[in-house]
Amino acid sequence: MQKYREQRFTGERALFGSDGAEFWYCTFADGESPLKESANLLIQNSLFQWKYPLWYCQNVVVEDSTWFEMARAGVWYTNHIQIRNALIEAPKNFRRCSGLVLENVNLPNAAETLWNCNKVTMKHITAKGDYLGMGCSDMEIEDLQLAGNYAFDGVKNLTIRNSKLLTKDAFWNCENVTVYDSFISGEYFGWNSKNVTLINCTVESEQGMCYIENLVMKNCRLLNTNLAFEYSTVDVKIDSHIDSVKNPISGRICARGIGEVIFDNPEMKRENTEITILYTESN
Repeated sequence: MQKYREQRFTGERALFGSDGAEFWYCTFADGESPLKESANLLIQNSLFQWKYPLWYCQNVVVEDSTWFEMARAGVWYTNHIQIRNALIEAPKNFRRCSGLVLENVNLPNAAETLWNCNKVTMKHITAKGDYLGMGCSDMEIEDLQLAGNYAFDGVKNLTIRNSKLLTKDAFWNCENVTVYDSFISGEYFGWNSKNVTLINCTVESEQGMCYIENLVMKNCRLLNTNLAFEYSTVDVKIDSHIDSVKNPISGRICARGIGEVIFDNPEMKRENTEITILYTESN
C-alpha cells in the first residue's frame, strides 16, 4: 500500500486511478480531479483545495479533513465512502453516490448538496443551504441542524430523528418519510407527498401538510399553522391548537383546539373527516 505523508499535490488528475493508498496531512491543491477513478483510500487530516477531488471512486474513508470553497462538486459518482469529523465549505457536494456515511460534518455552504444519492447515513450534521438532499433514497438521519429551503425534494424512504430544520417547502414530492422528535419550521410543508409520518414533532408551517396522501401525526404540536391539511388524507393527533384547517379529503383530526374549520370546496365532504376538538374557538 502506497503511503503519502505531508505532501502537496498539484495538476490535473495528479493521482488518477490510485488503489490502496493512504494519505496523512496531505494537501490536494490546484488541479482538478486529483483522485478520480481511485479505490480503497484512507485519507486523514488532509486538505482539499480544488474541484472534483473524489469522482468515480470506490471504498473511501476520509477523517478529520477539510474541503475548501473551491473544492466544489467534490464527491460525485462515488460508492461506499465514509466521511467523519469534516468541515466541507464547498457547495454542490455528493451527487449520485451510493453507500454514503457522514458523521460529525459541518456544511456551511450546502447549496445543491446531496442530490440523487442512495443508502445514506448521516449523524451529527450541521448544514446551511437550499435544496439539500434532493432526489435521494434510503436515508437514515440523526441530529441534523439545517437552515436552508426546499430540503429533501423528491426523497424516498427517509427517516429523520432528533433534528432541527428551518426549511421552506420541505419534503415536497416525497414518499415514505418518517420524522421523530424533531422541530421543523417552514411554509408549505410536505406538499404532493405520500406516506408521511411525524411522531413527537413540533411544526410551524403556513399552509402546511397539504396535498399529502396518508399523513400520520402522533403527539405533535402545530405552531402558527393555518389552512392545514388541504386535499390531504389524514390521521393526526395534535397536542396543541391549530389556527385553521381547510378542505381535508378524509380521515381523522384530533386537536386541543382549532380556530377555524373551513370546507369551501363542494368536492370535499365534511362528513368524510372526523374532527375531534377538545374545545372550540371562534375567530
